[in-house]
Amino acid sequence: MRDSGDMTRPITGEPNRAATRPASLAYTAAGYAFVGLGVIGALLPLVPTTCFMIAALACFARGSPSLAARLLNHPRFGPSLVAWQRRRAISARGKCLALLGMTFAFAFAVATSSTWLVPGVTGLVLAVVALYVVTRPIPAR
Repeated sequence: MRDSGDMTRPITGEPNRAATRPASLAYTAAGYAFVGLGVIGALLPLVPTTCFMIAALACFARGSPSLAARLLNHPRFGPSLVAWQRRRAISARGKCLALLGMTFAFAFAVATSSTWLVPGVTGLVLAVVALYVVTRPIPAR
C-alpha cells in the first residue's frame, strides 16, 4: 500500500517518506501488537487471526514496508493477505469460520442477556459484518 493508494502493486522495502519518525515507530509498534494478537488467534479457537494480520499489514505498510513485505511473503499468512490486498477477497473457509464465530457470539449474547437490547444490537452489528464478509470475492487459486 503506497501513498497513491494503488492496492494492486506489492509492497516493497521502500521507505515511507511521508511518515515522520515517531509516526513510523508508532505504526510499527501497532503492527507488532496486531501480529501478537494474530498469533494468539492462531492458537486459540474462535479468536480471529486474519483480521489482526490485515491490521498488522496496514500498520507495517505505513511504518515499516520491509516488515509488510515479510508478512506478505509469510508461508501461512501471506496468501490470504495478498488476496485481501489485491482483491479484498476472503477464502470460502475463512468466510465459514467467520460466520460460525459470529453465530456463537450472537448465541452467547442471547444466552447471557436478560433484556433484548444487547442481543438486538449485537445481532444487528453481526448481521452487517456477516453481509460484508459474504459479499467479498473468493480468491482465485
